[in-house]
Amino acid sequence: MILWQMIRFAFAGLAANKVRSALTMLGVLIGVASVILLLAVGNGSSVAVKNSITALGTNSLTVTSGSSGGARTASTVKKLTVDDARALADPSTAPDIKSVAPVVTTTAAADYGNISYTPGSVIGTYPAYFETANEKIAHGDYFSSDDVLNSRKVAVIGSTTAQQLFDTEDPVGKQISLGGTPFTVVGVLATKGGATGFNDPDDVVIAPLPTVQNAFTGFSSVNQILVEATSADTTTQAQSEITQILMGTHSLTDPTKLDFRVSNQSQLLSARESTSQTFTVLLGAVAAISLLVGGIGITNIMLVTVTERTREIGIRKALGAPKAVILGQFLAESTLLSVIGAGLGVAVGMLGSHFSVVGIKPVVIPSSVLGAFGIAVAIGLFFGSYPANRAASLRPIEALRHE
Repeated sequence: MILWQMIRFAFAGLAANKVRSALTMLGVLIGVASVILLLAVGNGSSVAVKNSITALGTNSLTVTSGSSGGARTASTVKKLTVDDARALADPSTAPDIKSVAPVVTTTAAADYGNISYTPGSVIGTYPAYFETANEKIAHGDYFSSDDVLNSRKVAVIGSTTAQQLFDTEDPVGKQISLGGTPFTVVGVLATKGGATGFNDPDDVVIAPLPTVQNAFTGFSSVNQILVEATSADTTTQAQSEITQILMGTHSLTDPTKLDFRVSNQSQLLSARESTSQTFTVLLGAVAAISLLVGGIGITNIMLVTVTERTREIGIRKALGAPKAVILGQFLAESTLLSVIGAGLGVAVGMLGSHFSVVGIKPVVIPSSVLGAFGIAVAIGLFFGSYPANRAASLRPIEALRHE
């Protein structure tokens, strides 16, 4: 039997049991679509994080509390303070540092009129934060150093927060209640984008540091210090100056036992990419289970098909059909099930990738499409081989006696 005849018989066999064949293909379809879509979501999350980090600029450095390598216990780690930030801002000891912005972060409900909304984060900082974090103003203005010195209750809000609280109304000059404290909105930030579903950089309220400390966090410590080097070429020198200055303010003498970490953008990017890759692999592994289940479904259906067509197999073998022809016919049917199911799964996966999933815009990985399709076809061959071999091994006499 030549190839096209095998394919024609396979189509006829599948068409004879349309509902059963469709349900089997559905299993493969779901598996392939899940692999493509979940890997696209993982890739989309990675791209969004990468964009948000690179948007900070190439000469930004982040200082956070914490020991490196567990050299110091939590009880001996000295928290970062505003005094640390002031020491870093001294140009005589840190000539390669352009600006410094201590940052405290908290959350609080914001109310305007009868609208209540909780922004992703409330940040207290200095005006230098806007340049260091590459935050551009879209409407209104930034708050000033004078606002910081006088602890004025003013705030700059992100575009997402503005949309949620004010919709189409102009927020500038309006007063919102943030955790019960009245704040006057002086500016709205330009949209940065890059929301990952877990973090939206535009869903933020930024206010003077002492105002936020007084209203929410207290004055004991800051969460991190953002530092901007004088240029991208001086980030290494700036990093070294930060380490030397903070070792002095924290009374440290051993550079292997630091209680703070200094990260540049490439280090942050590398760490976040590693996390995203792990996340993507986990999503792919979960989706691959669906493909395995689809393969088991093919085995079950083909075993039923062989049982139902035992007498047909016996007649064909009695008329001289060789074992290879019977084997090829049933393998063609199982492969056809997986090919059609995988093809439809690719279409559904590509279609689904046009929609955002939990706030993440999926980015399809071409190799995942080819890989999912190829693995699905291989699964059809593998899981169909046992029923096909069972059919080909039937003895004609026993097959003809089958009721």
